[in-house]
Order: sequence, then structure tokens, then C-alpha cells
Amino acid sequence: MPEHRVPGVPQAGLIAVDKPRGPSSHQVAAWVGEMLGVPVGHAGTLDPMVTGVLVVMIGPAVRLAPVLLKERKEYVCLMRLHGDARREEIEETAREFVGRIYQRPPRRSAVKRNLRIRRIYELEILDVDGRLVLFRVVCDAGTYIRSLCHHLGLALGVGAHMQELRRTRSGSVGENDTHTLHEVRDAVVAARAGDTAPLTAIILPPIQGIGDLPRIVVRETAIDALCHGAALAGVGVLSRTKYQKGDLLAVLSEKDELICLGEALTDSSAYEPGKTGLVLAPRAVMMAAGTYPRAWTTHPRGPTE
Repeated sequence: MPEHRVPGVPQAGLIAVDKPRGPSSHQVAAWVGEMLGVPVGHAGTLDPMVTGVLVVMIGPAVRLAPVLLKERKEYVCLMRLHGDARREEIEETAREFVGRIYQRPPRRSAVKRNLRIRRIYELEILDVDGRLVLFRVVCDAGTYIRSLCHHLGLALGVGAHMQELRRTRSGSVGENDTHTLHEVRDAVVAARAGDTAPLTAIILPPIQGIGDLPRIVVRETAIDALCHGAALAGVGVLSRTKYQKGDLLAVLSEKDELICLGEALTDSSAYEPGKTGLVLAPRAVMMAAGTYPRAWTTHPRGPTE
């Protein structure tokens, strides 16, 4: 479909939408794409009745999906117990669930119901009002909070189910970064009228989505070649964090712009920045070719025999 990009929308970026109850994650992302006039995707599906942080990826930033989908998530959940339990008992039981847990996706889930292991990093009881329990949980991606509530109820011996759920963080993107669909719409209307500042303030740079990935910072002279898919040599590297061969890396400019994701061709300890030898192969380019001046040449092929 032809793009009808709204003024002020960058080639790649992220919008953290505060998903409302009712529509699916796919529908919310589609509405954002229609408003902005660009192709979009979303990271981390929320059930229709679940609210909160939904990261919508714009243009080439959809290639960040494998990274964003693996990031830790934070939720605030309202659980209803099926019997009475003391707060001290609830808190003691919650502590037992911190760590590695086994889960099987609920019957209503769209994925296969294979047994899986997920990690709970934090499980904090915020409030107890009768049989209603409000808690905050930080967990691995792919953790089913509905199943967690069911298992907490079993451990308490009274039974329980999830009543309401809100995602408050997805990776490094939190509630304070989110905007309602109405706010996105207002910003789009202002941009079409000539004021792009509100829309620019809403759209996050792609670097916001790389989480804890190892990083390489490269020279300006190496950027355009990377944007064309060329492998990175050590001479183009200014600095790097620790990583191993085969790791997925984030490649950044000196201005902290995300150029691409790439696969490490060697361990970080096997070379020094500025030395010769290939060190990375681009796998998902975010930056448009021509953003930085071309500093590479092609050599004409010799005559064939």
C-alpha cells in the first residue's frame, strides 16, 4: 500500500501506546498505522480486556520485534480469591513463586499448551481487600499472569482467578512513556496543520528498544556502508561492550543513533577497535542509506577470461 506519511514521522521509531480495554493489540497498532500513514507492527500481544504498555514499531523498527518480545515485562494484577486468606499468608505464598516456575498456557491461549519454564523476578503484594488481592509482578516475556493467579490460589488452598490486568512496563518502556490513542490523534492533527512538535515528542527513537543488547559504536565513515548491508571491519569501530561470537549486537553512531542490528563474527576480546578484520555482519538495518555521507568506493571488476 502507498504510504501517506504524516509530517514529522521519522523513517523508524517507537510509540508506546496506553492500550485501552476492548480492542485487540493488532487493532490498536493498525489504528496507529492509519493515523501516521506508515506500516507498523507491535511487540507483545495483550488480550483485548488487558490494558497498558503496548509498543508500536514504525517502519524498519519492526525489525526490533525479536528483541522487544524477549524483554522483561511488569504487570499490576487484581486477583480474586475464592476463599478467605490472611495477608501474611498471601505474602508468604507469593515469595515462594519468585524464581523459576513451570507454566502451561491457558486453554484460551492461541499457542500450543506445552509446558514451559519462566522466571518471576519480583512479586509484591500491594494491597488486600477481603478476597481481592492487588499485586505487582516483574517476569520473563511469555509469562501467563492468568495461570500465575490460578497457581497462587491453589498454593493458598482457596483457589483464585485473574480479575483485571495492566502491563506497566515492557523492557525499558514504562507507563510514563505511554500515550493514549486520543493523544496520538491530536498530535497527528497538529502535525498536518504544520506543528510537528507534539508528534515528535511522542515518537521514541529506535535505540529505546534495544534493551541490554551488547553495543558497538562506529565511525561516521562506516555508517553508510552498513546501511547498504556491508560487513563491519574493526577499523570502523570506536568502542564496544563485551560480547561473544554469534551474539546479536546493536550498532550505534557517536550520536547514539541506532544504525542496525548485527551478528558478531568474533568475540569482543579477539580484536581492538581500529584494527583490520571483519567483526560484524548486519542483520536488520534501521537507518536509511544516505543519512550519512558515503565514504566507501566500489572497484570495477577486471575483464573475464
